[in-house]
Amino acid sequence: MTALESFYRRHVFCCTNQRAEGHPRGDCTLRGGATLRAYMKAKAQDMGLEGVRINAAGCLDRCENGPVMVIYPEGIWYRCADMADVDEVLERHVRDGHPVERLMLGPND
Repeated sequence: MTALESFYRRHVFCCTNQRAEGHPRGDCTLRGGATLRAYMKAKAQDMGLEGVRINAAGCLDRCENGPVMVIYPEGIWYRCADMADVDEVLERHVRDGHPVERLMLGPND
C-alpha cells in the first residue's frame, strides 16, 4: 500500500447525532440514523464485503436531510430513509462502485 492508497476500499460514515428534543434542525438519530447504521454494518458483514468500514459519526451538519451518510474515498453523500435504501447503497455503490443517484445529496441540499 502506498501513502496515496486508502486503508479501506470504502469507508462509510453514518450520522448518529442526537440533539435536544424539539431542536429546530432535528437529528439523524431521531430519523432512524442509529438503527440504519447498525443494520448497514450487519448487512455489510453478511454480504462479506471486504475492505469496507461502516462507522458511526457525530453531527455531519446536514441535519435537515437526515438520516445522512458519506462514503469515501469518493466523498458521496446520501440520505437513506429505510433499510431498502441502505441495501441499494451497499449493493450498488459499496460493493459494485456505482453511485445511487436517486439517494445522493448535492452540495446545496
